[in-house]
Amino acid sequence: MPSTGTTFNIKKFSIHDGPGIRTTVFFKGCPLNCLWCHNPESQSPQPEIHYFEKRCIQCGDCAKACPNNAISFTNGISFTNGISFTNGTSFTNGIRVWNSDLCQLFGACAEACPTEAIQLVGEKNDIDKIMKEIEKDIIYYDQSGGGVTFSGGEPLQQIDFLKALLKRCKEYEIHTAVDTAGLAPWTRFEEILPYTDLFLYDLKLIDDEKHRQFTGVSNQVILQNLSKLNSTQAQIRVRIPIIPSINADEENLRNTALFLSNLENIQKVDLLPYHNIASDKYQRMAHEYALKDVKTPSAKEMQGLATIFEEKGFDVTIGG
Repeated sequence: MPSTGTTFNIKKFSIHDGPGIRTTVFFKGCPLNCLWCHNPESQSPQPEIHYFEKRCIQCGDCAKACPNNAISFTNGISFTNGISFTNGTSFTNGIRVWNSDLCQLFGACAEACPTEAIQLVGEKNDIDKIMKEIEKDIIYYDQSGGGVTFSGGEPLQQIDFLKALLKRCKEYEIHTAVDTAGLAPWTRFEEILPYTDLFLYDLKLIDDEKHRQFTGVSNQVILQNLSKLNSTQAQIRVRIPIIPSINADEENLRNTALFLSNLENIQKVDLLPYHNIASDKYQRMAHEYALKDVKTPSAKEMQGLATIFEEKGFDVTIGG
């Protein structure tokens, strides 16, 4: 078992990633590329640079700290259009250092930045370090019926690291949940079944062609794995993001409810209304946000969609 894995956040006192008060550990790397992803920093398995343009005071400490001279000023001591690299590439809305031949993502620029305008997102963490953070809040897990959730990204992408953490949590009798999009070899589910108390299983679209269009991958393995997981008697909560103009139509949701109605071990269905609060993240990464004009569904609209699943006998929660 590896002693380290790549994570990008540990969120304490989480109440939307499973029952009770939880600590959520976010793994980096995901095989899906959903247009609405609210954690775009989770998609690449590699560390990435985020640039907060408004925080930059143009001090130049980042350029001085970079061991590879990957950052240079374009106009003496001031920035023109943000930060540019010595290979001539510049970005008006932030920096994308992974496009530079010179940048090796050492993170020296982020460490040197006095205002945290540059941040390195994603780092190697060892099991002991993560468990130390998890153990701090055991009293809250016990009092609230909570525990630890491993999310992402896709935690099954780092199966050995995930399994090792799950086993350590069970040694401390901590409730465990794995939040997964389901696109992984079935053998990886089998490896963690003995140590996982709850699966939070994400479903995006039931139609395979549309799934490919909006996530970049087929949903066939995802649906097959959900059916297999159901047959193991595992505890499962299905989570469905509701994205207007993509999957919020009645046909998709009725077909989804029909598929789920044949799986007897689905504990709950969470309908998660779309929001655009991640738009700033895309700007920091100099990525275009494709859904910037999509509106959040109203409470009335969400309740109407919930009835589709309630009619099939599901316990439905809006907002996780």
